[in-house]
Formats: sequence, C-alpha cells, structure tokens
Amino acid sequence: MIREVFMPALSSTMTEGKIVSWVKSPGDKVEKGETVVVVESDKADMDVESFHAGYLAAIVVDAGGTAPVGAAIALLAESEDEMDAAKQKASELESGTPSESSSPAPAPAPSTNGTQEAAAAPERKGDRVIASPRAKKLAKELKVDLATLQGSGPYGRIIAEDVQSAAGQTPAPTTTAAPPAPSPAPSPAPAPRPTSTPVQPGQVVAMNTLQQAVVRNMVASLQVPDFRVGYTITTDNLDKLYKQIKSKGVTMTALLVKAVAIALQKHPLVNASYTENGISYPSSINVSVAVAMGDGGLITPVLQQADRADIYSLSRTWKDLVDRARAKKLQPEEYNSGTFTLSNLGMFGVDRFDAILPPGQGAILAVGASRPQVVATDDGLLGVKRQMQVNMTSDHRIIYGADAAAFLKDLADLIENDPQSLTL
Repeated sequence: MIREVFMPALSSTMTEGKIVSWVKSPGDKVEKGETVVVVESDKADMDVESFHAGYLAAIVVDAGGTAPVGAAIALLAESEDEMDAAKQKASELESGTPSESSSPAPAPAPSTNGTQEAAAAPERKGDRVIASPRAKKLAKELKVDLATLQGSGPYGRIIAEDVQSAAGQTPAPTTTAAPPAPSPAPSPAPAPRPTSTPVQPGQVVAMNTLQQAVVRNMVASLQVPDFRVGYTITTDNLDKLYKQIKSKGVTMTALLVKAVAIALQKHPLVNASYTENGISYPSSINVSVAVAMGDGGLITPVLQQADRADIYSLSRTWKDLVDRARAKKLQPEEYNSGTFTLSNLGMFGVDRFDAILPPGQGAILAVGASRPQVVATDDGLLGVKRQMQVNMTSDHRIIYGADAAAFLKDLADLIENDPQSLTL
C-alpha cells in the first residue's frame, strides 16, 4: 500500500507549514513513530513522526518549501516492491494529476518529548483509537483502556495527560520546578536587540511563517473595541530589590510578571476574555511576555501559573522559554495558553508605547523604561525619583475604564510600596 504523508496541523491557527528539513531520505526505511521531517509551524519547529512503518519512497515538498495543512508532502511505500509506483504517483502529484491507486494516510503526529501533543488527527479512525505514542505507553503502564477515554488534545487526540487523569494521577506541570534553595548565578546579560536581515533597496522580501501568523493575529485584533489607560509608577523600591537579588539569576522581566500576576489575583476580570457565550474566567493566571525573534516576527512565551511560582523558579523558567523560543523549540501550550500579556520595550529605552490586544485575551500591558524624574514630594519640595510609564490596552466588551484603573492602581501600589512581597 502506498500512503500519502500529509502536512500536519501543529496548532489550531496553522493553515500552512514550511519544511525545515527531512530527517529521512528517499529509500530510507521508516519505523512507526519515527521522526521523518521537521516542520515549521506559525511559532515553532516540530518533529513529525510517521503513523506507519514502510519506506520513504518520494518527497513531494522539498526542504524550504511550504504546503497547506492536509496537503501531501511525501509518499510512504509499505514495501520496496511499491517504490516505483510511489515515485510515479509523486510525479502525478507534482504535476497536479490526481491518482486513485492508493489510500491516504493520516497526518503524522508531532513529537513533543512528553509534554502535551498537538496533531491534526481525529480521535478515531474507524475502530482505531488515535493517541500519542507517550499516551499509549502510559496507558499500558497504568492499565488504562484508551477506548474509554475522550481526548483533550487538538482535534480530539488522546494525550498523556488524559491517561494520567483517567488513572487518578495529577499531570506533571510544564513549568520548571524550583529547587529547595536557589543557588547564586551570574548576572543575566542584557536582552539582545532584535536584528534584521540585510536587504537590497527596492527588494520585496516574502514573510516567513511567524511573521504571517503575527499579521493574522493583528488583523483579528482590529475587530475588538479596545481602549487604553496609562499610569505612572515609581520604581525606586523595585529597582533596589532587583539590585539585591539579580545575582541569584532573577530578571526584571520575572519581577514584573510576578507583580502583574499578584495584581491579577485581585482583578480576575482583567485576566478574563470575551466569548460569544459570555465572559470566560480562566482557572489559572498565565502571563505571556512578548519576545522579538532575530529573524523577524514576534512570539509570546507563557509563564504559566505565574502567581504561584516563586521568583527564582520563575526567572529560570523564563530564561529557558526565551532560549527555546529563539531556537523555535517551544511546544504549542508554551506560547498559546496566555491569559494576560506583558510587552516590555523599556529594556530598549522606550519611554512609552501602546500595545495591540492579542486575540483571545482581555488585556495587555505595555511597559516603558524606568528613568529619573524630577517630582514634587509629599512635603512640597522637589526630589528625584525613578518612574516608568505603563499603558494597558483592554477589551471594552468586558473591561471598563474603572476596572483598568483599579488594576493599575493596585499594581502601582505593589511595586512602589511592597516589592519585597514578590520574593515570598
């Protein structure tokens, strides 16, 4: 039997993918569950496994090429005797001539190294249950019948967390656990400035998949009636705390995320999002932080349950997320599970700016640089204090001006008067 290998849907927003590299070459034997190709989705590069054993007979889309989700990108022959027929079919696919000699195979499943899997497969195909390799392994170990489970992965696929829940186990968290006592670490290097690829004057450069995803999200944001509220926050005490603990690996980004997460505990509406059925209140506070990619585009790694993590593990997790984001190794839940977004251009010296509301969230906070300012003190004298400007963009369908103002007031009070609580 000759099977078509399809471009998988690695995320719910993915419409096409780019072939980064082929792990297997034409003629190579392929085992079931073995990585065949690396595909660039809208946010990350992911290994794609084969659902079937056989021989990679022909590659339809070469490395560097793109294909819509569901399009054939290669052909897999069940035996070596079918190689020639598969190559003939590949020629027909490339020329656009339809072939009726074989049955299509399900799209390959991306390998996620034990975290939540993303795939384009339905929950069942005929009488066969569709589950990730790790889910099947866990089901065997825990003696769980996969046929009785309802998959929670994209398109109904059974994932490892479904098996753990059925067995009465608590799924392992995706964030990095904190050790009992944080050890000192060297001061983090300043965040690198985004770089751009040199181009020739008059040249038109095609957007990569990440840039195209940003375009789609920004266009979707235009449909939301939003508004902006600004606030001036004095950062003297926060800056003092940062100098005390930065040698332990704590970053200013982690401090700001922690402060935002604690403020969101008091204002669940700001952490919520609009749906056609009403206001959706998430079960956790997951703060996304915008990161510029060196080759163009923007990604928002997510610090999950940021209000519950200590500042040291939060900083380590953030460093790991940024490193893997720039290497395009994030899993979907690590960049699409945010409930509130923080965009910090202050590290680049920007005084103030407005941020565009991400789809599916109720608010985003734009943070400017902290600078010395001459201000009037409470006793009527002049003094110098470090201050930063923050501007919050909110979805006016669920968040009103008073809600945004109350949240910013509590955030400012925390940063100005009680930053030490961020380390508790």
